[in-house]
Amino acid sequence: MKKQTAGIHHITAIVGHPQENVDFYAGVLGLRLVKQTVNFDDPETYHFYFGNDGGKPGTIMTFFPWANAYPGKIGAGQVGITSFVVPVGSLSFWKERLTSFNVAVRDFDRFGENYLEFDDPHGLHLELVEREEGEVNTWTFGGVTPETAIKGFGGATLLSADPEKTADLLANVMGLEYVGQDGDLARYRSTSDIGNMIDLKLTPIARGTMGVGTVHHIAWRASDDADQREWQDYVADNGYGVTQVQDRNYFNAVYFREHGEILFEIATDPPGFAHDETPESMGTALKLPARYEQYRTQLEQTLIPFEVRELNEEGKQEKKEEK
Repeated sequence: MKKQTAGIHHITAIVGHPQENVDFYAGVLGLRLVKQTVNFDDPETYHFYFGNDGGKPGTIMTFFPWANAYPGKIGAGQVGITSFVVPVGSLSFWKERLTSFNVAVRDFDRFGENYLEFDDPHGLHLELVEREEGEVNTWTFGGVTPETAIKGFGGATLLSADPEKTADLLANVMGLEYVGQDGDLARYRSTSDIGNMIDLKLTPIARGTMGVGTVHHIAWRASDDADQREWQDYVADNGYGVTQVQDRNYFNAVYFREHGEILFEIATDPPGFAHDETPESMGTALKLPARYEQYRTQLEQTLIPFEVRELNEEGKQEKKEEK
C-alpha cells in the first residue's frame, strides 16, 4: 500500500497572552477565529483555531495561549517557520500593513518565490508568499479584504534532528514529491493546492525546547475516518509508534513522533468546525466537549477574557468584530 497525504491540515503552536494572540492573528493578519474552545488535555487553557471564512483544512493555525509562561527555543524537532499564502500582487499591501503595526519584515527569495518574513508577538517565525493556487478567502475584517486575505498555509519549514530520516519519511511514508534543493533546504510537495510545500532544513541545528513561541505539532490531512485508520496502520508498519485515535470534536487525530523528533499528527477533514455552531456564528462562543460542560462555570471564571477586535495602527481597539 502506498499512501499520499493531501498536505497540512493544521499547525498548532504555544503562545502567550490570549488577547495578544487574538489581536495579532485576527486584528493584524485578518484571519477568522473559527473556534474558541479549550485544550482537551488541559481545559484551563484555551485552544484557539484561526482560518479562512469556512475554517477549511489547510487554513487552520491553532494556539494554546499560556499567559506568563516560559519562552521556548526554536530548534531541531520542531516546525521552524510557518508559511501562509496570499493572492498574487498582495505582498506590497502586507509589507505596508505589517510595518504600520510596527512588525519588522524582511524580503527574500526561496525556490524562485518572493517571501515576506516576520515574527508574531510571541516569537513564532512566519512568512507570506504569493501564489495563484488556493481558493480566495472571502473573510473581510479590519481592512483585510478577499483581494489580499491569507488563503491558508503555503507550507512549513521543518527543523529535524535527523534530516536524512525525515526526508525519507516525507517522500516514502507521507507520499510527498521531491521538488528540489535551494541552499540547505530540500522542498517537497503534496497533492493539495494549499498547505502543500514543505521545506526541510538539511543542516543539523541545536535541539529546540517547547514553550511560548514554538510550534507544538504539525497535522497532516486524512480524508475521513477510514483513510485515517489506513494511515494509522501504514505509519505503524513503517516503524513508527502511533497513538490510538483521539476524538478532538472537530476532527479525529492520531499522533507519532518521527525520527527527526518532530511531532506529527494525522487529522481527519470532517466533521469540521460548523457542527456545533452555524457557519455564520463560528468562533463567537466558548465551545466545550461534552465531558467538560459540567465545569463550564468554573472554566469561564478561570479563562482570561478576550475579544476579537479591529485595531488601529497603534494596536488599540477601534471596534468589535463585524461581518
